[in-house]
Amino acid sequence: MSINPQQKIWTERYKATGDDYLFGEKPNTYLARQSHLFHAGQRVLCVADGEGRNSVWLAKQGLSVTAVEISEVAVEKAKRLATKHEVVVDFQCADLLSDEWLDQHSAIQYDWVIGIFIQFADPKTREKLFFVMKHLTQLGGGLILQGYTPKQLEYKTGGPSVLENLYTEDLMRSLLKDWRIEELTEYQEVVSEGHGHHGLSALMGVIAYKTC
Repeated sequence: MSINPQQKIWTERYKATGDDYLFGEKPNTYLARQSHLFHAGQRVLCVADGEGRNSVWLAKQGLSVTAVEISEVAVEKAKRLATKHEVVVDFQCADLLSDEWLDQHSAIQYDWVIGIFIQFADPKTREKLFFVMKHLTQLGGGLILQGYTPKQLEYKTGGPSVLENLYTEDLMRSLLKDWRIEELTEYQEVVSEGHGHHGLSALMGVIAYKTC
C-alpha cells in the first residue's frame, strides 16, 4: 500500500505542538457563522479534519459527524478534544482519496461535506478531491469550504506557499459548475487559529448545494 507523502508532513506538524492544538480548539470562524444551516441529526463529513476542532464543534450542534484525517497523531488529539467536550465523533484515520477508503465508503452520502483549509491538494489531486466530496454529498445536500486566495501569498499568515493550490472565483465556479452556488465570497479578515493561522488573511468562503 502506497503512503501519502502528506501523512508524514502533517504528522510532524501536529507532533511539534505537543499537547497544544496547531490550529487551536475553537471552530473555524466561517464555519461557525453557518450554524443556522445545520439541523440536529444531519450527517456531516469533515474532510482532512486535523485535530478535531471543527468536527467536535459540529457534534456539539447535534449533528452526526464523521471526520477523516490522515495523521494518526492528529486523530488521537481530536479524540481527546471530543472527550473534553463530551461529544461523539466517528474519527477515521485514513486517506480519503485512497482506493481502499473509497471502496468502503462510496455508497455513503452526507447532508453536509465540510472542507476547511484543505489546500494541501495540487491541481490534479484537487480535481479528485472535489469529485469525491461532491459524490459523497446527497442530492439537496451542501458543501461548505473555507480557503485562501492568491493574495494570501502577500500576507504569509498561514496556508500553502504554492500559488496553484489557492482558490480563485473562476476555479470555484469551474469545480462547482453543476451545483447551485449559494455564496462565494472573497474577503480579508484577521484570523487567530492557534499557531498555524494567525494574522490578516485573504480568504474565500463557499456554500454550494447539489441539485442534480
